[in-house]
Amino acid sequence: MSEEARHIVCPHCTRINLIPAGKDAHPAKCGHCHQLLFTGHPTPASLASFTTHIQRNDIPVVVDFWAEWCGPCKAMAPVFERVDGEFEPELRFLKVDTEAEAELSAHYNIRSIPTLMLCQKGNVVAQRAGAVTADALRQWLRQHAPSAAPAAS
Repeated sequence: MSEEARHIVCPHCTRINLIPAGKDAHPAKCGHCHQLLFTGHPTPASLASFTTHIQRNDIPVVVDFWAEWCGPCKAMAPVFERVDGEFEPELRFLKVDTEAEAELSAHYNIRSIPTLMLCQKGNVVAQRAGAVTADALRQWLRQHAPSAAPAAS
């Protein structure tokens, strides 16, 4: 990551934006679609957008692999959203529907859901299966992405 700027993928149009290092990224808008780069909500990801987010973001990306029919996934959804609001813009949060994106789930060998995956620069750096509490998710993120501190702390 450059000291002068970091690349941030727009959650709406997947264009890559450059954000100066000293600038607060919360209010930053995409130079192409003019929507906020950080919304406080996880971004649904398709095969095409997932690859862009994982490979082109200069910030770590947290992925929740889930399915509509999964009870633990539904229970964890508000936890994932709450923690997203705390850690943005230091992390990007994605949600991958394993039913709609079976190829993506197969590629990453997702065998149980929910599964959380943390990626940096296109590489998986941590992965865990099962629903977690907000405190457990925060602790896991601090352990595996120590440079990403929650904005609320």
